[in-house]
Amino acid sequence: MTGNRFHRPDQSVRLPGRFPGWGSIRGRMAVVLAVPTCLLLALTGLGVADRAEDWSAARETEAQVGVLLRVQDLVRELQRERGLTNGLLGGAKEYRDDVQKQRLRTDDAQEELGAALSDGSDDLAGAAASALGEARRPLGDLTVTRTHVDTGTADRADTLRFYTKAVTTLIDAESAGMPDGDRPITEGVQALQALARATEAVALERGSLNGVFAAGRFRSGEYLDFTEIRATRVAALGQFRQLATPAQQSALDAAFETAAARRATGYERQAERGADGSQVRVAPARWWADMTTLVDDLHGVQRTVGDGVRTHAEETGSAATWQLGGFLGLGALILAVAAALAVLSARSITRPLGALADEADAVAGSRLPGAVRRIQEADPDTPVAADPEKPQVPGSAREIGRLAAALRNVERTAVGLAAEQAVLRRNSTESLASLGRRNQALLGRQLGLITRLESQELDPDSLAELFELDHLATRMRRNAESLLVLAGEEAPARSWPGTVTVAEVVQSAVAEVEQYQRVAVAGVEYCRIRGHAVAELSHLLAELVENALMFSPPTQSVEIHGWRDAGEYCLAVVDRGIGMTAERLAQSNALLSGGGTSLLAAPTRFLGHHVVGTLAARLGAHVELRPTEGSGVTAYIALPATLVQQPDPPASSTASAPSTSSASSSSSTTFAG
Repeated sequence: MTGNRFHRPDQSVRLPGRFPGWGSIRGRMAVVLAVPTCLLLALTGLGVADRAEDWSAARETEAQVGVLLRVQDLVRELQRERGLTNGLLGGAKEYRDDVQKQRLRTDDAQEELGAALSDGSDDLAGAAASALGEARRPLGDLTVTRTHVDTGTADRADTLRFYTKAVTTLIDAESAGMPDGDRPITEGVQALQALARATEAVALERGSLNGVFAAGRFRSGEYLDFTEIRATRVAALGQFRQLATPAQQSALDAAFETAAARRATGYERQAERGADGSQVRVAPARWWADMTTLVDDLHGVQRTVGDGVRTHAEETGSAATWQLGGFLGLGALILAVAAALAVLSARSITRPLGALADEADAVAGSRLPGAVRRIQEADPDTPVAADPEKPQVPGSAREIGRLAAALRNVERTAVGLAAEQAVLRRNSTESLASLGRRNQALLGRQLGLITRLESQELDPDSLAELFELDHLATRMRRNAESLLVLAGEEAPARSWPGTVTVAEVVQSAVAEVEQYQRVAVAGVEYCRIRGHAVAELSHLLAELVENALMFSPPTQSVEIHGWRDAGEYCLAVVDRGIGMTAERLAQSNALLSGGGTSLLAAPTRFLGHHVVGTLAARLGAHVELRPTEGSGVTAYIALPATLVQQPDPPASSTASAPSTSSASSSSSTTFAG
């Protein structure tokens, strides 16, 4: 035989529509702190992006300024080659050797610029690298121009325009792709570009007048070019002074206040007097030397400005690096602080709640049942001892304290209610037991009186009525015994020495039901039951048989079977009535096994099951209800080997069947016959 198991559905399924982790306090604290943390991290991210942009711009500026200085070196060499070549084409043959040497220096500067572009291509902006690459294309015709100069087929004006275009293209390419940095860097780069244009104007003036002084006069249109060059120089220098720092302006003034610069100014005045095409008597070599000194000084100022811009870019990049690291550290600190706050806040709530949950479990699992047990076992006249003081629940929050106080109030109220219920239950049980014992004593006296009347009565009709009265009293005695069973009285009211056959036990049980005529003992294998268990087993069978008769049609009989099963003995009470649903069967079997609802909570129609379950527990037997094939219910009783005696031959059976009275014995004999 097997028991029944009940499966409780999982109630921990997460309801839809909740945030992830919203089912726990830790998860809720994490969600609440995640919102401001994400906002702080977003602001920190904006700062990181801004600092990263400044760092990138500073790095690009540093790289580009380094390349621009190389461009200025190439521009200076091209300017020198342009001036010497223009003087050579103007008739100053003494420049031949200087031109050849200058060409070598120009080629070296061009190679250095190419190497700088290759090394710094990763740091340069794409627009800057592309513009400088395009600016170097005109230099591809430099060899052809030099060949025309050497062969005497070059035109002085065209050659001057070629060199000027190459230089101007390089200077214009310097401003392409310049990254946006802070204001000092931007103004420094703009000042560097303005100074580069001013230096180009001075160098172009040097080369242009070098040819004029070599030829001795201005040719057609050359004086106009001279005035335009001077206007360009004045405009570029004015722009530089607006952007330059006081130190840079002082360096520029120092370059124009040298003796060579003052002499060059004097040569310019002499050139102005030749505007009408008259003879200009200035030695080209002295003009070239003084103007070259001025141009070199201006290039020195350019380098100073460029170095200043690059130094400031390096400082800006370093500051941006530190700030970037600071923002990243701040973001990590925010995450760490948010995580720590979430953990501490959650622990400050969950630890007291966990302690309260443990205390509630202790109340429900041990303290409250223990208090009820002490109340039930205590002397009714002895006052109940007060519970010891409970330890303080950890946590200083007022809400936690209120929750702990509420839990203590619930415990006190529950203990009080449990005490009242225990007293009420004990009083009810004692009342039932007292009433059952009284009824049992009265019924015993009544059955004894009926037995004496039966022995004295000779009238058959009166004797039959006495037999019926005897049967009713026997049933009333069983009800009184059921009342004692429900009240928890374990000592049997009746006991027989030795052993009794199963058939006699069955006959005794049948004699205690109302419609015993409908009971059929289909087959009961011979066996003897120990005498101390006979009364309770007969009571158990009577309850099951009466239940089967109650739920069977009036014309349908109830069968009783008995057989041995190894060391045990099995009985079956079979009815073919209305049957029971699977749910009712499970409830009934739970009651029969002692695992159902309490007696006070069970419906009155299940009181018989409580009686059977209690008697089965006392006997150590197992009772189970199963559906009968077709319809109805079969009650199986498995008696343990401790109640069963080894089988003896039927002839050796000497014990007499237990009988309640002569009337009940007569009815049993009639049923057996």
